[in-house]
Amino acid sequence: MSERAGVKKIDLLITGVGGQGAILASDIIGKAAVVSGIPIRAAETHGMAQRGGSVVNHIRLGSDFGSMIPKKGADIMLALEPMEAVRYLDFLKDGGVIIVNTQPIIPVTVTSGMAKYPDVQEILDTLSEKYIVKAFNADDLAYEAGSRLAMNVAMVGAVSGYLPVPKESLLESVKALVPQKTIEINVRAFEMGRRKVEES
Repeated sequence: MSERAGVKKIDLLITGVGGQGAILASDIIGKAAVVSGIPIRAAETHGMAQRGGSVVNHIRLGSDFGSMIPKKGADIMLALEPMEAVRYLDFLKDGGVIIVNTQPIIPVTVTSGMAKYPDVQEILDTLSEKYIVKAFNADDLAYEAGSRLAMNVAMVGAVSGYLPVPKESLLESVKALVPQKTIEINVRAFEMGRRKVEES
């Protein structure tokens, strides 16, 4: 990773399913980077961002290049859903870090019997062969913090230790972007997510 004006250059891919809050997660990181004076380029590409479709956000911190991360270019993938980690693997460099929420969202093709959802442990085992995997159930963690809806913020907390963005800026950004009455829950979810990865 090259340094630019003292900022570590990090390419982060956030993947998830529509309705999981991937866009809010990237907005939190983006806003915190801007406030911290870190150059950022970001791009969103969604399939059906309504419930159930695939959502992927490219975030390039400390980078002068375009906003789209090239194939095999991402240092880190933040996957809000296990199969979405697999879907975008070709963007992650070998030996890159994957932080994955182990709670699957079963697509309609599976519920209708047309397809089978792979075993989550098998997904994780396969990913671990080539990448550094940090996996936990972020839905349960968010529930513990006070609301399952804070899952995306728990995931931002989980990736925060890898980003060149100060933790304080990220927390300020969380407070600015989540609904007022949920601030406490979201801050708690962020801290719990961060701790989860530090301990693993």
